[in-house]
Amino acid sequence: MSTVLALALLLGATPATAGDGDFESRVHAAKMAEAAASGPAYQKTLWGHIDGSTAAAYKGCLATSRNDKSPFTLVLDVDAHGRPQHIAVQPATPTANCMAAHFAGLALPAPPAAPVPYPLEIDFSVAP
Repeated sequence: MSTVLALALLLGATPATAGDGDFESRVHAAKMAEAAASGPAYQKTLWGHIDGSTAAAYKGCLATSRNDKSPFTLVLDVDAHGRPQHIAVQPATPTANCMAAHFAGLALPAPPAAPVPYPLEIDFSVAP
């Protein structure tokens, strides 16, 4: 069965639930960063750098989590040197936690100068 990995940075609904104010505020900050003048160029650079490894990691995470394809959102901050920090996922499924671990080990492109730290949000879902 073939599936298409649909990764949308900073777009679409966030699966945060009531009481997740910090997570929601981080998602909002990431969406604002993407909408800023430097956002689209950084998104292009970022995905050019991590697209293949992220797709492969997602497939591996699905395989180790009994193929749980539930949608989730990952949010993180990128420091000035491209190091991911403060990674969080919602809902915290085994697949989501696996992807959080993947992002923790990545070296990302240096982000724009502002905001500091630079927030990112990624929605993961699988479309048939």
